[in-house]
Amino acid sequence: MALSLRHPRTLKDYAVIAIAIVSVTVAVIAAAIVIRYGFAVNKLGRGIGQTMFYSADDKPWFPLEEHRRDVPLNRISAYLRDAVVAIEDHRFHSHVGIDPIAVGRAVVRDVRAGGLEEGGSTLTQQLARTLFLSASRGDWLRKGKEAILALMIEQRLTKTQILELYLNRIYLGGNVYGVEAMSQNVFGKPAFELTLPESAFIAGLIQMPSALWPWSHYDRALERSHVVLARMRAEGFITTQAEQQARATPPRILADPGLDRGASGYAQDYLRQQFKAEFEDDNPPDWKVRTTFVPALQREAERAVTQGLAKFRQTGLQAALVVIDPETGDVLALVGGRDFRRTPFNRATDARRQPGSAFKPFLYAAALAGGMSPISSISNLNDLRVPGHDEWEIRNASIKTRDTLTLREALYESNNQAAVKLQTQVGSRPVLRLADAAGLPRMPDVPSLALGVGEATPMQLTAAYAVFPNGGFGVAPRPITQVLDNDGYAVFNREVQRKPIISEAVAYQMVSMLADVVDVGTGAAARSLGVRFPAAGKTGTTDDFKDAWFVGFSSTLVAGVWVGFDKPATIGADGYGARYALPIWADFMSKAARIRKPSEFRVPTTVESVRLCRVSHMIPRDTCPTYTEYFKRGDAVPEDKCDVHRGQNAAEVIGGIFSKIGKGIGKIFGK
Repeated sequence: MALSLRHPRTLKDYAVIAIAIVSVTVAVIAAAIVIRYGFAVNKLGRGIGQTMFYSADDKPWFPLEEHRRDVPLNRISAYLRDAVVAIEDHRFHSHVGIDPIAVGRAVVRDVRAGGLEEGGSTLTQQLARTLFLSASRGDWLRKGKEAILALMIEQRLTKTQILELYLNRIYLGGNVYGVEAMSQNVFGKPAFELTLPESAFIAGLIQMPSALWPWSHYDRALERSHVVLARMRAEGFITTQAEQQARATPPRILADPGLDRGASGYAQDYLRQQFKAEFEDDNPPDWKVRTTFVPALQREAERAVTQGLAKFRQTGLQAALVVIDPETGDVLALVGGRDFRRTPFNRATDARRQPGSAFKPFLYAAALAGGMSPISSISNLNDLRVPGHDEWEIRNASIKTRDTLTLREALYESNNQAAVKLQTQVGSRPVLRLADAAGLPRMPDVPSLALGVGEATPMQLTAAYAVFPNGGFGVAPRPITQVLDNDGYAVFNREVQRKPIISEAVAYQMVSMLADVVDVGTGAAARSLGVRFPAAGKTGTTDDFKDAWFVGFSSTLVAGVWVGFDKPATIGADGYGARYALPIWADFMSKAARIRKPSEFRVPTTVESVRLCRVSHMIPRDTCPTYTEYFKRGDAVPEDKCDVHRGQNAAEVIGGIFSKIGKGIGKIFGK
């Protein structure tokens, strides 16, 4: 019987197989790109609109590309058209969307560099990137997508249409898109009036918009314009004499870029960043982005910050305000500073600062969750020693401190000794776990944790407070709910993210205790500042008065305010949260109550309400000043009658009440 031997494959066989696999892979990827982007590319010839952000009432709010003014090609200076072609793609009118010569040169340089250093992109590829992809260079796969899209665009549009789209959509820095908008901002004139040196100046910005930003890097931009002029002369667009004359005539730019984003600059920039972070590989031309922002609340937030800071004369003093729906985590309004045009840094989302006493509610919530009640005592406060930190002197705003306080009293007085002592009783771990679950990660495990020495952004701290009015659920901030593509299909949905952190009973105990802060504690000034509805919250002040906070809530809103300097420094000799942050919060909340009407905080069935003597925290006698305390299952409920007011007459009781009120007023400007 004859045996048939199988010949071993040669190197040529493997090469053929590899080429086949690569070819099939490329074909599949190309087909997927054609299917995904085909309809959008076909729409280009009919004109495309802007990706638009919508407010919570589903009305158009602002575009993705903020500063853009589309004009027909014949309304753009011929100098500028030629300058862009010369410097960016001098074979534009002869290639089919990709330039094999430029690609070959780029490949050689990339191989030598060991990475993607030069893209060799044509104008059409740049347009494809601008319209459909992200601005980053990306990897080889992304460059392949860019090339296929460029070929599709060249099949659909004429060179004139492509150049017109490119000049109207190219990014030129500072959220400015298109040469018409840049011409108006730089030179105060329409693009069709640009001279040769002005045209070369704008064309030069395309390469590195940020590094060549005219108002901060004019010399660099001017030097780049000379490179553009040289390319124009080399390509035959201008004569040597014209180049020399243009070099000798430096363009004069406007002193002020005029990029007035108007109101909501911080909020809009934040939403753009959120959108781009989600769609980093797509830059769609005509999508609909549904946001959670409420225009009326946004206006009130901006007004409150502006007017609040105007009352203080400290130069450079900044503020941030964040407003969140406690049930959903929806971001309803956001202000990141005094003036977005001057300082675009968003303090609401990016500034990590110490919250000071505004962190204390999470300590107290951990204590309640661990079995304590609002009337549990914290004792020996005047002889406080922290193991291993004997030299640490813990101070309060008021010099004298009672030796024993209940949790409720300690919180509304914002007593530092009580907070540190409570942390030693509860332990740091439960506090850290609760804070992390609420959205305050990476807090330090140190004895001063109770005093808010960790760091958090105003967005994080405000969202974390939602756990109290919403019944114990941690919520993630949600600025965007849905994104629809140009066919109306949802390409992104963000559901409400809620997770149980503390019990409903503990959450309500905290609501009632924080309400005391506003009624009789360090936040009591809110009542005289117009907060007439049920509200709760906490002041915060850090060492040396470097940060002032107030974070508080009604049944419908959580709002947090931070005030301070970008480079931490003392705000003032009395830079308390109650003096600097609370007035802004109260102003906003009093106006916001007309937009989202608050109601009484709902008392859950999981707590028992008991009338107690406000002084002794025992069952009241007829002459006792009383209040309602709330106990969860397992809490020790007092059974004995008050032993403080036994035998007192009404006058003595009333005198005692006024004495206590006087002491409380003296602590209004506390921590």
